[in-house]
Amino acid sequence: MDLSLSDEQQAFRDLARSFLDKEAVPHRTRWDREEAVDLAIVPRMAEIGFFGLTIPEEYGGLGGDYVTYALAMEELGRADSALRGIVSVSSGLVGKSILFFGSEEQKQEWLPQLASASRLGCFGLTEPDTGSDAGNLTSRATRDGDDWVLNGQKLFITNGTWADVALVFARTSDDGPRGVTAFLVPTDSPGFEAREIKGKLGLRGQATAELFLSDVRVPSSAVLGEVGQGFKIAMSTLDKGRLAVAAGCVGIVQGCLETSVEYATSRTQFGRPIASFQLVQDMLADISVDADAARLLVWRCADLVDRGEPFGTAASKAKLFASEAAVRAANNAIQVHGGAGYVDDYPAAKYLRDARVMTLYEGTSQIQKLLIGRAETGINAFV
Repeated sequence: MDLSLSDEQQAFRDLARSFLDKEAVPHRTRWDREEAVDLAIVPRMAEIGFFGLTIPEEYGGLGGDYVTYALAMEELGRADSALRGIVSVSSGLVGKSILFFGSEEQKQEWLPQLASASRLGCFGLTEPDTGSDAGNLTSRATRDGDDWVLNGQKLFITNGTWADVALVFARTSDDGPRGVTAFLVPTDSPGFEAREIKGKLGLRGQATAELFLSDVRVPSSAVLGEVGQGFKIAMSTLDKGRLAVAAGCVGIVQGCLETSVEYATSRTQFGRPIASFQLVQDMLADISVDADAARLLVWRCADLVDRGEPFGTAASKAKLFASEAAVRAANNAIQVHGGAGYVDDYPAAKYLRDARVMTLYEGTSQIQKLLIGRAETGINAFV
């Protein structure tokens, strides 16, 4: 793998950073305190190309490769992870599911809108009693003539109160994971309700919701892929989702490094910058190494995707390492800042709060270890 970036990739990275430094970074503390990102930034992000990356031009996207997509997710993670979640769920989890499993009619209907962010999507998989055990979800879809009627509840759904379409996974038979089907459900459907969850530790500017489906009726054309294919769709899509999460975590680590270096070189104690103290440099070195190591794991995974090679285990490794590294880096950043790191006047505290959930969603660190262990041994520890 060539680890250098092309001129086009570097240009997009520079454009993304310049845009976010102007349009997001100055506002992220306010958004965090108010628990709401200003959605006016979404169409401006779409103009830059965040939502259209890797969606083919024929469906309104920019096309592009997954290394560039990873660079975009990194810059979003560095600026504000709440923004990364909006993009990677709407055009990533939902958009990629439609792209790879949808009918031509579904692609034509939804992909141009998701690529332009004129519509947003949410990914309705997790339930109150099924997180890691997604194959045993209990939301149910029952056939009624040419329609399906959905009932159930979803929890911790990113974009839930902002989305125009929900990709809902529901049980259509009692055959375990093989009994799950995916449905594209317009959120203005009668019986569909989204309630925002407040009081989160991190990602406070991002809309996280609980979804309630009460006799929500959709036509057969709303089925994504085939009946009974839902679990396969979810797991396949989450592999690429893990790449996006890992890349966002690289952004958190990079942000921790930049703010820590800036603070350590300007803050003086005992008559000199604290950056001159060995133990401070020790922490900065740890953050720097984690940034490089996590980034290389992400780029390796993105390169495998671009070359059409298997990437699931590489995605698990990248997500595991990068998410844990983000927590370490944020802890070190707070330590470098001292008491100033414990308040939100500096970004270190927000980085820590945002990083902590990265070890949980789209597969916990423990789930990633089981996936890696299965790949190494051929033995499935899930059963």
